[in-house]
Amino acid sequence: MKELQERIIRDGRALSETVLKVDAFLNHQVDAELTMKIGQAFADLFRSENVTKVLTVEASGIHFALATAYALGVPFVYAKKKKAVTLSDDVYSAPVYSFTRQESYQISIAKQYLSADERVLIVDDFLATGAALVGLTQIAADAGAHLVGVGAVVEKSFQEGRGLLEKAGVRVESLARIKSMKPGEIHFAESSPVHTS
Repeated sequence: MKELQERIIRDGRALSETVLKVDAFLNHQVDAELTMKIGQAFADLFRSENVTKVLTVEASGIHFALATAYALGVPFVYAKKKKAVTLSDDVYSAPVYSFTRQESYQISIAKQYLSADERVLIVDDFLATGAALVGLTQIAADAGAHLVGVGAVVEKSFQEGRGLLEKAGVRVESLARIKSMKPGEIHFAESSPVHTS
């Protein structure tokens, strides 16, 4: 998605060879128009799969899952990272390790919102180590749902996430694939290096 790559170049910052800061437009302050275009892009990629539900993990994936679900005309559900008093014990859950926060936690989805007859699309903001997305694929499998694929807004292709998902037979579609980066420079997969400010 060219517009997304342009925003990463203009407003994103590679803080290191593994950390990309995009909080000016994707995951702290959010560009609503770009988010809706991202949702439409995922809907276009997966429309033929007859998706019945979009899944994500709170919090940074919620707006992309919402935009995608809206474009597909289906509901979305997000896995909670902490159990609320209103969430019963009747849940699907999976362990996840957050590279960004350097912590482990359990993600959970109430069983009433995910069933075996669902055709599920998982959407998230980043695909890097793949921990959160692998956790969601485990939840979908536990529910007996059919996983049609994973959509990642930004993929760090130099990390192992895509490989883990593809090894498990999961279709992966990313809108911006970063091959490598360092402060002041971002290399997108299948393109030449881009120098940033």
